Amino acid sequence: MSWLSEYYGYINLLAIAGAAATVVISAFVVAIYFKNIKSAKKSGELSADSWDGIKEYKNPLPLGWAVSFLVLCIWAIWYMFAPAGLPFAYPLGAYSQIGEYNEEVAAHNSKFAAQWQNADEATLVSMGTSVFFAQCAPCHGLDKSGISGKAADLTTWGTEAAAVNSVVQGSKGMNYPLGEMAPMLGGLVEDEATVKLAAAYLIKYISGTQDPSNADEKEYNAWLICASCHGEDGAGMDAAAPNLRNYGKSAFITEVLNRGKDGYIGSMPSFDDGRLTDIQKQAVSAYVLSDEQ
Repeated sequence: MSWLSEYYGYINLLAIAGAAATVVISAFVVAIYFKNIKSAKKSGELSADSWDGIKEYKNPLPLGWAVSFLVLCIWAIWYMFAPAGLPFAYPLGAYSQIGEYNEEVAAHNSKFAAQWQNADEATLVSMGTSVFFAQCAPCHGLDKSGISGKAADLTTWGTEAAAVNSVVQGSKGMNYPLGEMAPMLGGLVEDEATVKLAAAYLIKYISGTQDPSNADEKEYNAWLICASCHGEDGAGMDAAAPNLRNYGKSAFITEVLNRGKDGYIGSMPSFDDGRLTDIQKQAVSAYVLSDEQ
């Protein structure tokens, strides 16, 4: 691999030299043309087209330019697709520092996943604390409190009180087909008592383990306001809205990390771009759901 790396090092030097030569030659040609603009007198046949009284000469394409363009096109194809080892070639799929870096990252992530795949809850919380401080704390605060309402208060997330707040204040979207949930109090919901009944039904019967058929009738009727988007079973109606059966659980947090989420101070990006591994997302979820602050 060392000789190949050295070979492509020379190719890179050649590319840099070519770029420098291009700059020098271009500057020389431009200087000549600027000089001609000021002093040269041209004659010949003008084109029929006119732009604000300005016409162009029917000058043929300079032979040098045409040959240079053709040669560069041929060389570009050769440079990209010629087999490794041939002169002036840098084939697709050959060694590159970016490719080497990506391979090292993939190998490290694979080793990391194997090492921590059976991590216990305490280990996940400890790992999640570090990841949270680095990635989440700038908006949610070091204590998960949301920095005085600037972001979601994760110390109460998943509770009945948080569910009530989401209905009253609305919830910014995660790019679901049904869009964002607007503030409902004063609109679809007339009083906060109904909101609390719906939240109680959500916590006890949707994200909990009890059978909805045993629900209190008032709670169930209040829940039907939410069911119009989330479905009577809370599963989100074929992913048209969030699955509230996972509300207050690790799976919901992981989904937010994967999808990203709009907020009131900006948008939380998706972490499904390689910045966090699946184990790290699980660890962040464990930390958010823990009592650690």
